[in-house]
Amino acid sequence: MHQTILILDFGSQYTQLIARRVRELNVYCEIHPFNKIPELTSDIKGVILSGSPFSVRDINAPYPDLSKIKGKFPLLGVCYGAQFLSHTNGGEVLPSTIREYGRANLSFINHESDLMKGMTDGSQVWMSHGDTILTVPTDFDIIASTSNVRVSAFKIANEQTYGIQFHPEVYHSTEGMNLLQNFVVNICKCEQSWTPVSFVESTISELKQKLGNDKVVLGLSGGVDSSVAAILLHKAIGSNLHCIFVDNGLLRKNEFEDVLHSYENMGLNVKGVDAKELFYNALKGISEPEAKRKAIGKTFIDVFDIESHRIEDVKWLGQGTIYPDVIESMSVNGPSATIKSHHNVGGLPDYMKLKIVEPLNTLFKDEVRRVGKALGLKDELLNRHPFPGPGLGIRILGDITPEKVRILQEVDHIYIEELKAQNLYTKVWQAGAILLPVQSVGVMGDERTYEQVVALRAVSSTDGMTADWSHLPYEFLAKVSSDIINKVKGVNRVVYDISSKPPATIEWE
Repeated sequence: MHQTILILDFGSQYTQLIARRVRELNVYCEIHPFNKIPELTSDIKGVILSGSPFSVRDINAPYPDLSKIKGKFPLLGVCYGAQFLSHTNGGEVLPSTIREYGRANLSFINHESDLMKGMTDGSQVWMSHGDTILTVPTDFDIIASTSNVRVSAFKIANEQTYGIQFHPEVYHSTEGMNLLQNFVVNICKCEQSWTPVSFVESTISELKQKLGNDKVVLGLSGGVDSSVAAILLHKAIGSNLHCIFVDNGLLRKNEFEDVLHSYENMGLNVKGVDAKELFYNALKGISEPEAKRKAIGKTFIDVFDIESHRIEDVKWLGQGTIYPDVIESMSVNGPSATIKSHHNVGGLPDYMKLKIVEPLNTLFKDEVRRVGKALGLKDELLNRHPFPGPGLGIRILGDITPEKVRILQEVDHIYIEELKAQNLYTKVWQAGAILLPVQSVGVMGDERTYEQVVALRAVSSTDGMTADWSHLPYEFLAKVSSDIINKVKGVNRVVYDISSKPPATIEWE
C-alpha cells in the first residue's frame, strides 16, 4: 500500500484540485465524502478538510466526526475546513463584513510555524469565502493574516492541526505548493515516491496477482485512457487480454483503420468490428441529445455483448475508468446533477456477468498521460485530444444521417490536420467541428447556394473542468475556413465559437 493523504470532501469545487496538487508532490491521496470516512489504516499519514459551498452556521452544514482524526493525525482545514475547526472548538465564525473573494496578500506570517516555512511576506493567496473566523479559541495560535482577515491561518497548540482561510491549491496562490509541501512532506512525513514508474510496476504486479490466467475483454476507443489501460493489462496477462474496437460510424475520418493499425503495432490482441449500419439505424430520426447518447450507448453494449460472447471463458471486463469518474459517483451529495450522460462507473449491464477491472481508477487525466509515457506510448496517442464517447453523434446537432457524418468528417479532418501542420494542435486542449442544423445563403461563382453552417471549437484547459476558448491566429482561421468551403461539398459558411466553460460547455450537446 501507498502512504496516503486522506482528503475529506465537503462539496467544494476545488476538492479535486487539492488532490491533484498533492499528487504533483509525488504523494498518493484519496478523496472521500466527509460522511464516509474510510478505515484509518497505518498508511494514512495526514488528513485535509476541503472547502464547501455551505456555511458552518447552516442547519444542514456538513459536520464530520473527527474524533479519530483530530490530535491523532496531522490535520489541515482549508477554508470551510478551517472554519469548522474553529467553530466546533469554541471560536466565532460570522458573515464577512468585507467579503473577500480573489487575490489577497499575507501581511503577517509566523515564519517559525512548520506550515508557513519558506513563505514570503506579502505572499499572494486566493480567498473565496463569505464567512470569517472572527475569534479563535485560546489554544489556537494565529500564524498568518491579511490586512482584512486577521485569522488567515492558525495552528492548535500541542497538536499538528492547522487551518487556512485561503486556497493553496489554486494557481493564484503563488506559494500554495510551498505550503502544501510543508504539510504533506514536512509535517505528515510522506515519502515522495508516488511516480509513474512506481505506479506501472505496482499495478502490473497487482494485476498479475488479481487476474492470474483469467481472460479479460476490453473495449478500446482510440483514446488515451483505454489505450493505457490496455497496455497495463497486456503487460500483466499478455494474450489473455482481448480488445474490441468498434466502428460506430461516428469516428473521425480514417480513424477506424488508423487506430486499429496502431494498436496492432503495439502487440495488442485486438479485433475491429464494423457496426456503422447498426448505429445509423438506431439513430434514425433521433434529434434530442440525451436520446442520441442513450441510443449510441445501448447499441455499443449490444455489439460489445455479441463480440465478447465469441471469446470463451471471459471472466473480466477491463475499463479505462479514471479517478474523476470514481469521485463523481461517490460525491458528497451523490452523483451530481446530470448535465449529460457519462460513461458509468461500474460499466456494462448486470446480464453480462463479468467482474470489473479498472487499472486507472486512481489516476487523474494528466497522470494517465505520464503513465502512458512511462509505458512508451507514442506522443501522437498520448497527446491526442479528448474525444467524446458518442463521437460525431453529438457534434451533429439534430438527427444523424450518413451524409451528415461524411460532411462533418471532411470538415473535421481539414481542421485537425491544419492545426497539426501549423504546430497548434498541442497548444489546445481539445478541438473539433460541429455541424449546425442551420442553412445559410452563399454565392459560389455565379450561383446562389443554400448550404450547411459549421462551427469550429478549440479550448485551452488543464483538466476539462474549466476551459477558455483558444485564441487561434486569424490567418489560420481564414485558411481553414477557405479550405472547408472550397473542398467540402454541402458547406458554405464557417463560424468560430468564442465561448468559455463555464457558462458554455466544451461540447455543444
